Amino acid sequence: MSYTIGFQAKDQKAILATEAATANQAVAIVAALRRSAEEIKFIRSPQEGEMGIEMLLLLAKEEAEEMPQRT
Repeated sequence: MSYTIGFQAKDQKAILATEAATANQAVAIVAALRRSAEEIKFIRSPQEGEMGIEMLLLLAKEEAEEMPQRT
């Protein structure tokens, strides 16, 4: 499932967006944006629609549980 993260850079008016192929990648992008003081404006996926960070974390957890374990 793909995700689009919209954010606003510090001291800018434009809202930018970036794509992530998985929920885990989206979580990593959100974390990086938060560390750089960017404001998250939206998180969206074609399947789930608009969501909050808590829902994204839940989807990432479910995604990790579905992935086969490497040994």
